[in-house]
Amino acid sequence: MNDLENVGKEKLLSRSLIFQALDEENRRELASFAHIKRYSAGDIIFNAEAPGQSMVAIAEGSVRVSVLTPSAREVTLSELSTGDVFGEIALLDGGERSATVKALTNCTLVVVERRSLLEVLQRDPKLSIRLIELLCQRVRRSDERMMEIAFLDLPSRLAKALLRVTVSAPGSAEKPLTKLSLSQSEIASMIGNTRENVNRCLRKWQRAGLIELKDGWLIICNRPQLELVADPA
Repeated sequence: MNDLENVGKEKLLSRSLIFQALDEENRRELASFAHIKRYSAGDIIFNAEAPGQSMVAIAEGSVRVSVLTPSAREVTLSELSTGDVFGEIALLDGGERSATVKALTNCTLVVVERRSLLEVLQRDPKLSIRLIELLCQRVRRSDERMMEIAFLDLPSRLAKALLRVTVSAPGSAEKPLTKLSLSQSEIASMIGNTRENVNRCLRKWQRAGLIELKDGWLIICNRPQLELVADPA
């Protein structure tokens, strides 16, 4: 891929919470400062606790976001692909990375540096207020997930997780995904449970026709029924 035009960079970065806080002129300017980096499959893009001074959008490829537990077990937080954005927190506070990101495939990334964002925000303080509001929305969503782990049973948590990772981006005309390549261990780590319990639940759903497990894929066959499991009346 040749270097992306500014309009392409802006479109990729538009999923970012940070870009949602900016007006069109400032989004265009910030996108013009972005640069391209490429990684090969298996490369570490950055490690947890490394200095963080940038935000990244995926132009091509996929990455895995993970953390190490105190017992040195790797826990997958998410797998991201073309169009997804990561590294926003470090871009805002300049602190350490909160997770490790590894390239699962060859990747082309669009990178925005912290100094470029600060230059834009310092010119227009109203943008900072908007950004705070959006950050608060994200914190509320994080609190909801913590409540799920604390109070919901396994089927509800699992259904919510599958629906969440397959939903289309806000405002997108694309239909929700129907196939996932996440392993059952990765799914289990996302909801704070074991692979064995997740496997038993998925097998039960397969027999009921909600999902299909085939050739390493998890295929959602009945999304409305899965939504009922996620939010039982």
